[in-house]
Amino acid sequence: MDITGRKLFVKALQEEGVDTVFGYPGGTVTDLFDELYKQENIEVVLPRHEQGLLHAAEGYAKATGKTGVCLVTSGPGATNIITGLADAHYDSIPLVCFTGQVPLSLIGNDAFQEVDIVGMTRSVTKYGVTVRRREDLGKIIKMAFHIAGTGKPGPVLIDLPKDIQTAAGPSVYPKTVQIRGYKPNESVHIGQLKKAYKLLKGAKRPLILAGGGVLIAGAGEKLRQFAEAMQIPVVTTIMGKGAIPTTHPLYVGNSGMHGKYASNKAVSECDVLFSIGTRFNDRITGDLNEFAPKAKIVHIDVDTASISRNVVVDVPIVADAGLALDKLIEWAEPVHTASWQEKIRAWDRENPLEMRRDRGLTPQMIFERMNQEFSDAIYVTDVGQNQMWATQYLDLDEKRRLITSGGLGTMGFGFPAAIGAKIGCPEKEIVCITGDGGFQMNLQEMATAVVQGASVIVCLLNNGYLGMVRQMQQLFYGKRYEATCLRRRKSCPQNCKGQNGACPPYTPDFIALAESYGAHGIRVERPEEVEAAFQKAKMYKEAPVVIEFLISSDELVLPMVKGGNPMSEMILK
Repeated sequence: MDITGRKLFVKALQEEGVDTVFGYPGGTVTDLFDELYKQENIEVVLPRHEQGLLHAAEGYAKATGKTGVCLVTSGPGATNIITGLADAHYDSIPLVCFTGQVPLSLIGNDAFQEVDIVGMTRSVTKYGVTVRRREDLGKIIKMAFHIAGTGKPGPVLIDLPKDIQTAAGPSVYPKTVQIRGYKPNESVHIGQLKKAYKLLKGAKRPLILAGGGVLIAGAGEKLRQFAEAMQIPVVTTIMGKGAIPTTHPLYVGNSGMHGKYASNKAVSECDVLFSIGTRFNDRITGDLNEFAPKAKIVHIDVDTASISRNVVVDVPIVADAGLALDKLIEWAEPVHTASWQEKIRAWDRENPLEMRRDRGLTPQMIFERMNQEFSDAIYVTDVGQNQMWATQYLDLDEKRRLITSGGLGTMGFGFPAAIGAKIGCPEKEIVCITGDGGFQMNLQEMATAVVQGASVIVCLLNNGYLGMVRQMQQLFYGKRYEATCLRRRKSCPQNCKGQNGACPPYTPDFIALAESYGAHGIRVERPEEVEAAFQKAKMYKEAPVVIEFLISSDELVLPMVKGGNPMSEMILK
């Protein structure tokens, strides 16, 4: 029996086990929303902006391990999701995004709210297609979920013309799908892996560099076993932090532009760099000619295109991180690294991660207290200084995880992604770490959190600036703070060198604004207030709470490597 496209759409979601759709209605998707209204197994979450919608779906997907599902209308509804699609693309987050489209007969005629969203997003999706035949709808949706969640995960876009939604066609939704030309690698080249292992066995200063691919593969425990069996120190990228518990004796810290001194020194001095699940982007490598200059480099990644694209490696291995580590664990035997480990510890003692404690409330104090207060939590950060401090000072393990925007570095990601994580994992404590700049980019999602009863704890680090750019202006641009002061008004002097007692008040009042939405607000100004603020925030179970931490605008994220410089040239003070 034939059914309409809208009915097959809902049937397909049910067959895929979808329990949540992040959707924003409009003229070209009203039929789909009407069909969703008739069933009870799928909850429709209404964010307040399509960009927030995509980030919420990303947070949901990262927190649950499921594929996030989005539904928006055509035209501006579709174009508003492009930033989120790009973010998901660079961080390998599985999403299936449905966009409405004008009827087939109007495509190409500049109809109302018509855009070529497939063309616009081709470079930031794994697959994108406009459905042009009703009989292809079931197969295309099946393909979308398969492509999004296999191999290197990522976003897929299906553009659904309005007449396809109402047209009758086959009711069958396929159980499996074969896609010509799409064959994700599901094996590991044993010969290449043996070469890599031989290098490790012969190394005097071996080092493991773990990226986000380890976490995507769910291979953190395997990484820990392998590192322990061979006694090899581990550094991580920002996206890989948490792949091994941060309190583990073999864990050194993050490497890269704001990496730990000991981590960057270890990368610069190692003789074998065993990298797994990382793209080697410029924030990790700095000057490519000076990256790991003394090392033979092994690179394991599920994405063939990532290998030797930025860093030419000595042993390339295309494989899922988990499959590669399974085999390596079988072979693993200890390497004599005691003196190498002591050298790394000496670097750490020489320049530890530490902020001054004699100048009032600091980010380090906040994160140290956070580590004590939360033993089973998902941390979701925004982008900027708040993100870097979080990746430096947070303790992560199998119960405390981190979600952040790494590849695209999207301000405004944190809060909606935290809401999505809470919707997907309501039993977990979700802590959003954000700055006063990024928080305002998707602040409207406070309404979403309140109506969903998503009791996210928002830790808002307010320094009155777009802090990361301000830091660069301070260090490299003669303290010319153009367009970074968030207190600035037209009445302020033209050449301001920093905030002082004559500055106008901050806009908005975050506490009053949170309360106006029906959320809770707490303001913290002194170190002795931090513990009580967290304790109070944890008591609120029915709505989000904003803890506004007033910190100095002078606090910097250090160490720092100036863009394009070698990672060995760190600014430490």
